[in-house]
Amino acid sequence: MRIMRIVDLSVTVGNGTQIYPGDPIPEFEVHSTVAKDGFNLMSVRMGSQTGTHVDAPFHFQDDAAKLDEVPLDRFVGTGVIVDATDLGPRGRISWRHIEPVAARIYPGCIVLLHTGWSKHYGTAQYFENPFLDAEACRRLLDLGVRTFGIDALNIDETPDSTHPGEGFPVHHLIADAVGIICENLSHLADITFEDPFISLLPIAFEDADGAPVRAVAMELE
Repeated sequence: MRIMRIVDLSVTVGNGTQIYPGDPIPEFEVHSTVAKDGFNLMSVRMGSQTGTHVDAPFHFQDDAAKLDEVPLDRFVGTGVIVDATDLGPRGRISWRHIEPVAARIYPGCIVLLHTGWSKHYGTAQYFENPFLDAEACRRLLDLGVRTFGIDALNIDETPDSTHPGEGFPVHHLIADAVGIICENLSHLADITFEDPFISLLPIAFEDADGAPVRAVAMELE
């Protein structure tokens, strides 16, 4: 097996990283320098859901698996890309988007919801993200899918003062199945090869609800 190409699916993380409303603001500061200490070292403070990250079931359910309790095979697998780029603000990703690739979906694959919304990253429009319909999520879970990714802020509708949302049903459905959600993906359009091998391996945080990842898609020979 040989890696022919790697596509970076992650956003960079720093002081200007866009966050979910109310989450901790990332703080990156120089702690040590070569001139003063003989080495360079950063001081980093941020929330567990910063940047491109995965949610463990514990993120929405106190009695569910924490990040270090989820099997590692949940974070790697062959990607199946769902084209939902036709949607506008707060558009619903329904089964009609999934149906064209449904025959390729099998237990252990990673479903990547390509909305194109990452183009709005860093703007107010990013909070108006398309989201996965709960019934479509149930059907994917019935097919054995346990890992979901989206190139948007939230796999559910993001609530605000004028849009109360639906209570995060997709997060709860996936948590009930001990599944994993990856949010804030980017560059899904750059996966131009078939059967990409996806890695969403997170930092090994202890007792955590989630963690940042360096998400990549690999073309294997």
